[in-house]
Amino acid sequence: MRAVWKAARAAVRRRRLQTLVIWLVTLVSTGALVVALGLVDAASAPFDRIFGAQHGPHVVAAFARDRVPDAQLTRAARAPGVEAVAGPFAQAAVNVPRGASDYGLGGEITVVGRAGPGGAVGRVDLWAGRWATRPGEMVLNRQSEWTADDLGRKFHVPSGPTLTIVGFAFDLSHTADAWVAPEQIGALHPTGSQLLFRFHDAATESGLRTQLAEVTGKLPRGALAGSRTHPALKHRIGSNARAYAPYLMAFGVLGILVAVLIVANVVSGAVVSGFRHIGILKALGFTPGQVLGVYLTMITVPAVLGCALGTFVGNLLAHPFLDFAFTGPASGVLHDSLGIAPWVNLLALLGMPLVCVLAALGPAVRARRMPAARAISAGSAPRHGRALGIQRRLASARLPRSVSLGAGLPFARPARSALTLAAVVLGVTTVTFAAGLAATLDSYGNVGHSTYDVTVYVGNHRHGKEVRPVHGDSELQSLLGGLPGATHVTARSDDEALLVGSTQVVMFEGRRGGRSLDSALVRGRWMRRTGEVVAGSPFLRRNGVHLGDRIRLRKDGREEEVTVVGETLDTDDRLVIGAWPTATALMPRVQPIAYHVKLREGAGQEAYARAVRAADPGLSVQLSGSNSVTGTIIGSATGLTLMLALVASLGVFNTVVLNTHDRRRDLGMLKSIGMTPRQVTVMTVTSMGVLGALGSLIGVPLGIAAHGVVVPRMAAGVDITLPRAMTDVWHAPLLAVLALAGVLIAVLGALVPARRAARLTVAEVLHNE
Repeated sequence: MRAVWKAARAAVRRRRLQTLVIWLVTLVSTGALVVALGLVDAASAPFDRIFGAQHGPHVVAAFARDRVPDAQLTRAARAPGVEAVAGPFAQAAVNVPRGASDYGLGGEITVVGRAGPGGAVGRVDLWAGRWATRPGEMVLNRQSEWTADDLGRKFHVPSGPTLTIVGFAFDLSHTADAWVAPEQIGALHPTGSQLLFRFHDAATESGLRTQLAEVTGKLPRGALAGSRTHPALKHRIGSNARAYAPYLMAFGVLGILVAVLIVANVVSGAVVSGFRHIGILKALGFTPGQVLGVYLTMITVPAVLGCALGTFVGNLLAHPFLDFAFTGPASGVLHDSLGIAPWVNLLALLGMPLVCVLAALGPAVRARRMPAARAISAGSAPRHGRALGIQRRLASARLPRSVSLGAGLPFARPARSALTLAAVVLGVTTVTFAAGLAATLDSYGNVGHSTYDVTVYVGNHRHGKEVRPVHGDSELQSLLGGLPGATHVTARSDDEALLVGSTQVVMFEGRRGGRSLDSALVRGRWMRRTGEVVAGSPFLRRNGVHLGDRIRLRKDGREEEVTVVGETLDTDDRLVIGAWPTATALMPRVQPIAYHVKLREGAGQEAYARAVRAADPGLSVQLSGSNSVTGTIIGSATGLTLMLALVASLGVFNTVVLNTHDRRRDLGMLKSIGMTPRQVTVMTVTSMGVLGALGSLIGVPLGIAAHGVVVPRMAAGVDITLPRAMTDVWHAPLLAVLALAGVLIAVLGALVPARRAARLTVAEVLHNE
């Protein structure tokens, strides 16, 4: 093995270019694969781990206390199929005005009377303080951003008692915003009873709904006020990760394919161009197995180094993706357990080198089987190009001789040309897919940005104190519309309301001014009359609501029935949008929290912002900006595309170097009969340009197909449906540019070795021969 290692090490030093190509391609593909598999794993594994530790409920159900007594609920919970149950717990809905609490509580919050954090179902992680055991105490459902120093602070319940915070706890299923002792809940006027169920069969959403229906089948009509399932919660928390994973997986797979092709090409070229070297090794006493070991070691060393560094880089890049992907009520505790799973790193460190070795095995076995005498004679005998007949036919087309010769060269080594063509095809596929992805995401990220330029928020903070505006609502509308540059002002309100028949809290957004703001309509129409609303795709899907359905919303004891007439592209699964009359019907005292201002052409945003601040110090201004999430995806996709395109170019570079080495005698003969260096360059570049043109012809349709497969799955990850205008991005100018991608990859890869070949002198060629 020492002899094998020395020979392989010498081969690595001799073939620095091929070593660099293998190292780079394995680094890029391994890094993309680690991030993609890490996101796929993180979409479920941390949630499942924490959910299992807390014995989380498969179904959280709320029942109307005035319809069914707790004793009847307890009997109903003994139905077949129920594995365990906790409760019933008295549940109260408490409306807390925004800004009235220092604990992030605002709107309608859920308070549950519970004797302790343990139990058979829905165990609560009490991470600071103690549980509320007597009246006047409460435990907040919060994560670790709060500290033990916050214990003992007071919280005043509007129209109710003042409670002391004695503990902080976390419940992944978010069964409550706060817990109090059972003796305290009566003072908060509970209207519901909460039951937490675990079922024997919890595999599907529909199965859980069916089992819940069996439990509640004998209860009075209307007893079930609402429910939420474990799959729905898991889907919501991991949806962003499922949106990132498809495109990263696509780049990872493309990277693996490029790695396989280039490794096979490198080893095949090393074998073909090193026939004499193989013969010499065998003549010196190397066994066929040792020759095989030399070539496999030559590939394994850079592949292992590239995979190791790619795994390290992938772990580093995974953190910002995980930060973007996991947001929401459970983000903090999930982040504590997020990271790349050990099996992902192990697969990358072992799997990718194995793939490279398997790709190298075929040509390495060819070197193993070749007898020494044949290898030496093949290495020194002149090679009669297979492209001669094709070149003669091309010559009849009256092309420049350098062009006709170059166009026929790929046929001299068809296997090598096929591997190079495949690498170019994958490079073009990657560029096409990334271009389509960028166009789609750019369209998505800029939805509605043309409808307004500046957002003016009601309220400002200066020196740690809140400053309220000196003008009222109607005065602000007129003031902002009258400032220089303004052409239209749309007022917006945001208030939480309860979806009757569910535990879902919705964010009801009222709009006054008629503009669509930053929403895009996917289906249906915009609201025209009082009582009509539009909602985001995730809200409709996760609540089983369809266009034309009527839903009831409750706020401060007032209920309104509204009709869903449109579906928007918003990703917020709580968002419901209505016109101003609908908002005032549900919330008579509603006030705008922001005004969105459209400026005339040429008006400066900064100048308008300064005018707003001067007009009323109680207003804060935010200028229209780009979408950070889409920017992250586009930026990462661009980086991966450039890397894979560079690798494909290096594959072409390697092919031209090998072709030049194989045809040194032919180049010397051509130069001896008068071929100029420029003609040699044209001939060599043309040989790869043909493969580049074929690569574009095949790769562009493949990239379009990849876009059609991956983008809908990214949208499905966050439960949205993209309008056709965002997916039909393949217009003539873009396709014309993409058609040149293969040629550009091929020419860039071929140019440097072509110029090097052009500088070879006849004397140098004959001397080497």
